[in-house]
Amino acid sequence: MDTRTAKVDVSRQIEEIKQLMPETYKSIREKSVEIGNVAFELVRKGLRGEANCFYAFEAGRVVGTPFNMPAITADLALYMVEFGCGFVCMFNVPAPGAV
Repeated sequence: MDTRTAKVDVSRQIEEIKQLMPETYKSIREKSVEIGNVAFELVRKGLRGEANCFYAFEAGRVVGTPFNMPAITADLALYMVEFGCGFVCMFNVPAPGAV
């Protein structure tokens, strides 16, 4: 998906996160304290369909776009099965100076 040509309205998805995914929303807010507005940019990119930016699931709800980094995805799947998860919230934070 080319996210540069069309800006998809993600406001409904953001409201869903706020209302129905409290741990995910908390994680987004905490990440924004850590890295600033880049956190919100990553969320919006993931909600628009861009892979490797933001992906979360909680209480049967899934938002964002899955990561397609095989090593990370395989490790994450193993940990989720081995330890169980109430929610998962993934960010691909750019290296300092890369943004």
